[in-house]
Amino acid sequence: MTALALTASGGLAEAQTVTPDLFSPSRQSQVITPDSPLRRTTAEALDPLNSLRLPDADRDRRSSSSSMSTSQRIGQVPTYGLPAANGAATSGYDSLNRKRLKPKYYPGQAKPKPPPGPGSPVPTPPPLNASGQLRLSIPPSETASKPPLPPAMAGTIVGQPPRRRLKIDDDPFGAVGDYAGSFMVKTAVEVMAGYDTNPGRLNSPQGRAFYMVAPEFLAVSDWERHAVVADLRGSFTGYGSQLTPNADGTPLSAPLDVDRPNFTGHIDGRLDVSRDTHLLGQARLLVSTDNPGSPNVQAGLARYPIYTTVGGTFGIDQHFNRMQVSLGATVDRTDYQWSKLTDGTSSSNDDRNFTQYGGVGRVSYELNPAVKAFVEVEGDSRFHDLYLDRSGYARNSSGGYAKVGTSFEFTRILFGEVSIGYARRDYVDPRLSPLEGLLTTASLTWNATPLTTAKFYSDTQLGETTLPGTSGVLSRTYTVEVDHDFRRWLTGIGKFTYGTLDYQGDNRNDTIYSVSGDLIYKMTRSLWIKGTLRRDWLDSNLVGQSSASTVVMLGVRVQN
Repeated sequence: MTALALTASGGLAEAQTVTPDLFSPSRQSQVITPDSPLRRTTAEALDPLNSLRLPDADRDRRSSSSSMSTSQRIGQVPTYGLPAANGAATSGYDSLNRKRLKPKYYPGQAKPKPPPGPGSPVPTPPPLNASGQLRLSIPPSETASKPPLPPAMAGTIVGQPPRRRLKIDDDPFGAVGDYAGSFMVKTAVEVMAGYDTNPGRLNSPQGRAFYMVAPEFLAVSDWERHAVVADLRGSFTGYGSQLTPNADGTPLSAPLDVDRPNFTGHIDGRLDVSRDTHLLGQARLLVSTDNPGSPNVQAGLARYPIYTTVGGTFGIDQHFNRMQVSLGATVDRTDYQWSKLTDGTSSSNDDRNFTQYGGVGRVSYELNPAVKAFVEVEGDSRFHDLYLDRSGYARNSSGGYAKVGTSFEFTRILFGEVSIGYARRDYVDPRLSPLEGLLTTASLTWNATPLTTAKFYSDTQLGETTLPGTSGVLSRTYTVEVDHDFRRWLTGIGKFTYGTLDYQGDNRNDTIYSVSGDLIYKMTRSLWIKGTLRRDWLDSNLVGQSSASTVVMLGVRVQN
């Protein structure tokens, strides 16, 4: 009864006029003063056309003239809505046709294509690779028209859990591999056939057709701590027939059977003792023969003698903030088969068998995240099974090297490692002079364009020899390689190699050149077609030791 009485009374009821804005869902204060500009008056609330009008930005300016009578407003130009281009973004639509601001991109960044016309969807930002960096190349298939996906695959079904996005595959034609437990295993085999105009690297060439089978095996652990990597690669090159002996009966400088096996494999392991301490180990195996044209190849051989080198490295890697110290001990054993001669007899190669013990240390310091300088020192000793070789020389020796360099990665466009140093080996026999020389090593990669990559390699080795009175051979090689993708499925590779062979203690000096070109057609992830054309030269200062050959190969690569 009290509420009805208050409603019927005149004064209080008129002061609490109920207007539609009292039930507005917008957040506001519980108490609004009667003179608040946000509170509508009763006349405005009862006006049915007021709810259809847009917000008036000039309301305050015309508030003084709101009390004008109807006769005074006759003939005046009414103002509705907001002024032109009020609140428009700097890059959006502007009815006044003012200049828009264009987005800025980093140098070399992929720019999205503009929409072809009104109503087109907004272009997506450039994609990123698996590491979160901007991809250097965008395949056309990502912007091409695609068939619609089923709702279950697109993840648009109501209540469906979000689908986990897969990582972007940087190599759409690379081997996929299979998981064997916690190891990612990738296998491949190449079967090639072709023709070599001079397989024995003779001064008077003899050409032969050949075939080559090259299997590969790679296993990488997928553990949170520790790591194991097994990389095994081999090849066998077989020729359909033997070389023809000299008509005058003199022995060839190359074997009659020039078939050659080759295998290179290593297993690397890392044991993470702590965040800054790691134990390292490596087991390695090399199976090969002397290179064709080498003076170490005996005259009158029936086939190349095979040698094996098996060894291992055990060490520790310790981090001290930006400084890293690595120490390791090495041991290697080299054994040669007996040589089988064309007259049916055999000769021993025990004087070439030796065991090597050594150690290596490396100290590196991270100047900044992109540059890491290092100093590396190695020392070893070689002990032959026979104290004197076939020519009466004692070839036990000790030596090593010291070098300084740096690894760098300013950007993903240019990265690698370069170093320079000095190597020396001293022999027990005083008649053999020290084998020494400047040591240069490098491995550089330059991503010139998203489709073109240039690489540079350099290496220096101190090798053994059987030449009488010769200490050894100092070999240096320099290789430049350029890879270009004409299409995602068509790759061309060009390579040039230059090398020098200095037989110290002898007056022989050889220079090698090699130019090759590869064309790879990637049909699927599992099947590639590969063609190779190569030209090799061996230029020696000794008469009758120079040679040249041309190799043509065509085959397939099957990988998983």
